[in-house]
Amino acid sequence: MIGSALDHSDWVEKARTLTIDTGLFIDGAFVSAQSGQVMSCLYPANGACVAQVSFGGAADIDRAVESAKAAWTDGRWRHLPPRRRMDIFRRFADLVEAHGPELALLDTLAMGKPITDALTIDVPEAVVTIRYFGECIDKVSGAVTNSPFDATQMISREPLGVVGAISAWNYPLLMAVWKIAPALAAGNCVVLKPSERAPLSCLFLAKLFVEAGGPAGVFNVVNGAGADAGKALALHPDIAKISFTGSTAVGKQLMIYSGQSNLKRVSLETGGKSPQIFMDDLEDLDTAVDYAIRGIFDNAGQVCNAGSRLLVHERLHDEFIARFIQRTPDLYQPGDPLDPQTSLGPLACRAQQQTVLDWIGTGVGGGASLAMGGAPDENRPDGAYVSPTLLTAVTPQMSVGREEIFGPVAVVIPFKDEADAIRIANDSPYGLAASIWTADLKRAHRMIKDLEAGVIWVNCFGDGDMTQPFGGYKQSGNTRDKSMECLAGYMQSKAAWLNLA
Repeated sequence: MIGSALDHSDWVEKARTLTIDTGLFIDGAFVSAQSGQVMSCLYPANGACVAQVSFGGAADIDRAVESAKAAWTDGRWRHLPPRRRMDIFRRFADLVEAHGPELALLDTLAMGKPITDALTIDVPEAVVTIRYFGECIDKVSGAVTNSPFDATQMISREPLGVVGAISAWNYPLLMAVWKIAPALAAGNCVVLKPSERAPLSCLFLAKLFVEAGGPAGVFNVVNGAGADAGKALALHPDIAKISFTGSTAVGKQLMIYSGQSNLKRVSLETGGKSPQIFMDDLEDLDTAVDYAIRGIFDNAGQVCNAGSRLLVHERLHDEFIARFIQRTPDLYQPGDPLDPQTSLGPLACRAQQQTVLDWIGTGVGGGASLAMGGAPDENRPDGAYVSPTLLTAVTPQMSVGREEIFGPVAVVIPFKDEADAIRIANDSPYGLAASIWTADLKRAHRMIKDLEAGVIWVNCFGDGDMTQPFGGYKQSGNTRDKSMECLAGYMQSKAAWLNLA
């Protein structure tokens, strides 16, 4: 990808000279918040102010929804022939790819993601997502049923209307694209409220959609606080669906707002405490340990499906921990996110850093042993860093073994046998993802059936492509991202019975 050959000084210079769009994006143009309020976007590696971004509220949500509603009503998007919309999607994907370095840099500056990760993971995956759903546009079909001779029944699939999307700060660009691409491909109009911590790439994304030929008003972005702009979006009577990625607590509140307003659909992708299960018959312990390390320390552990619960067979327990501690420094060293060699950036903000440190203290205070890490990076006191952390002597009842920490903290829980592993893995309010490490194919199939999780990997963690539905059981949410299943969630069916008598 363009930009991959740049070194640290190159990225520092690009950051210094980067032009950042700071307005809200409504009806095809950048505008200021009606209140005139702005928010400082801070670089979490050192606390420097990156930009003063317009900070919208309920009045701006009203304005954005009005724009999207007008675009929906006159059909400027949904009435375009499918191939026309596909052409716009192709240009949109091409523009995102061409502007990949800028988009990657915006996410790095906003939430501290290592630039190499943003450039080689987030941007390419966003491009693939747009292309995938663009190709789906003319593949949507209905049905003509086997009805009586004197009648015909047709079942068609139609867009919902105006979709409100609320995306997260851990993958600012990619999580937004996971929502807006299927919503737009289905023919809806969209109002996106990105996380106020990391709105920069989302604002740029909306501009690229219009540059690709997307009609004004079809895709709007309002940055603002969840308690104000997010609440207004969720309560708005002209919003047909809310699509949300974030905490379980906020997801529950959004369902309440739906009931208080117009019974809009609410699709939630919420918390996780994903188990990685290591059976004693796994074939390659070194590979398994490396996957375990990446499964929790990628993106500094700020991943909803992070494999933070390491369930290790008691016969492997001590050797697993020794290799985990030995290998982690080779794979994850804190550094400046603008340095392409950095593999571990800061957490998204100081508040998140303190939350994670508090969780570590709670774990140790509750009887867990600190086997590795557990502290800020003393070499970078101005940044929101937490060193890769491993807690051992954890029991399934401890809060650090049950609750989502959302940082680079892994806990090790030993188990005796397959039944014990399943019991511990399922003893959780969450059910987003899980992995199984075993050489026994029959055991793998049994465990897949028994595990209460929406995504399960065998002898890997985090692998997959756009055909794989992503979402969880229980309090990890009620929806699926990616795949055709996701596209169907942004549509509704209509049945028409024609009397031919």
